Amino acid sequence: MTDTKIEGAEIVIVGGSSGMGLALARRLLSEGAHVTIAGRTAAKLEAACEALDDHQGLSTAVLDLTREGEVAAFFADRARVDHIVSTAADIDGAYQLLPDIQISAAQRVVESKFYGPLLLAKHGAARLPPSGSITYTSGVAAYRPAARGSVVAAVNAALEGLVRALAVELAPLRINAVSPGWVATPIWKSVAGDAAKARLDAMAERLPVGRVGQPEDIADAIRFLIGNGFATGTILHVEGGHRLV
Repeated sequence: MTDTKIEGAEIVIVGGSSGMGLALARRLLSEGAHVTIAGRTAAKLEAACEALDDHQGLSTAVLDLTREGEVAAFFADRARVDHIVSTAADIDGAYQLLPDIQISAAQRVVESKFYGPLLLAKHGAARLPPSGSITYTSGVAAYRPAARGSVVAAVNAALEGLVRALAVELAPLRINAVSPGWVATPIWKSVAGDAAKARLDAMAERLPVGRVGQPEDIADAIRFLIGNGFATGTILHVEGGHRLV
């Protein structure tokens, strides 16, 4: 039997106030989990609570996962955590051609998608039971990079290397990642502005499945990795066939 019990589990979702993380929180709460959504902005956390109807199994915490002291204190305050998920990403200003890349924007991507996940493992692993797991989100850019996407492609690839290394070092804890393709989430507003819908529609025409992803698609994939006790060191691709075209 490989399915891990979700009902009653204590699950932390970092970056769960919108998009994929919010969809995952809704899914897990419907199965009886106790979910803590952690994020940097109190207002966004309040909005997430409203979106989830202030579910009795839901709690929130203000947390900047790039600050080690905050991450350490967050886990020190928790007697029990069964699973950790990170969907956080700060890519504002990162999609630029090489001559225009600002190192400060690149650093924010590295901090949110590599150092942050590293800190979650460093301080969260000790709170997990042997059956626990950590699940990250990388992205198809590591496999299908495009102009303006060099920083994001590199950091996603680095995160996947970290997943494989941690799966060995932290065993029997299970460490995995979902690699989404193009997903219709609020983050596209910061990437493409008013052109977001047109770009998503164009990608939908290219993909073998005929559409871009929805947050629920990625939530389903993360839920699988949390629940399957035989999956570790795995990168689960959920990208509509983007690597093929």
